[in-house]
Amino acid sequence: MALGAAGARVVVNYSASAGKAEEVAAAIKASGGDAIVVGADLSKADDIQRMMDETVKAFGSIDVLVNNAGITRDSLMMRMKKDQWDDVIGTNLTGVFLATQAATKVMAKQRSGRVINIASVVGKMGNAGQANYAAAKGGVIALTKTVAREFAGRGITANAVAPGFIASDMTAGIDAKYEAGILSAIPLGRYGQPEEVAGLVKFLALDPAGAYITGQAISVDGGMFMA
Repeated sequence: MALGAAGARVVVNYSASAGKAEEVAAAIKASGGDAIVVGADLSKADDIQRMMDETVKAFGSIDVLVNNAGITRDSLMMRMKKDQWDDVIGTNLTGVFLATQAATKVMAKQRSGRVINIASVVGKMGNAGQANYAAAKGGVIALTKTVAREFAGRGITANAVAPGFIASDMTAGIDAKYEAGILSAIPLGRYGQPEEVAGLVKFLALDPAGAYITGQAISVDGGMFMA
């Protein structure tokens, strides 16, 4: 929504149902941007390549890639099943690798592009019950730094955004007895807003001042993690 309102032409990806994606695309068009909807399973290389091909066919280039697909399969490590590990790593890390690999092939020919990976504060600090998710997001941060080094010579930047607790359906469902402890660990004492994450993504994606920022993992977490 933030990118579309800034005039970007956006490819909205969905994995299962197109309904919500179509709503987002319609809202982007209403705000002055342009958008298409493409279904693809981000853990499958063929789906990702088809999405990139459809993007180039529709808009002629790929200038920005935002890797935002993610799932959770939470469990304490001692009880975590291998399929819980594989599912999360497959979508949250391998999917980022595959999408970045496909998009940078186009960007490298253009000698320009910006890759933005949505990581997580738990990729920096870990979290009990999320060995798979934390490992995937930590891997995304390391992958981001590698992409930044490999593609800088082609005019491509790569950065990660690491949100903390952001107001959403998920946080709305947190039991009050746990919420106080969570908020006490956040120096700003509140959940972040989706728009605050989107604002940083928009800056890294479109602002000319973002051209000299690469290889960074920038937290949007109210001060929850300070390195």
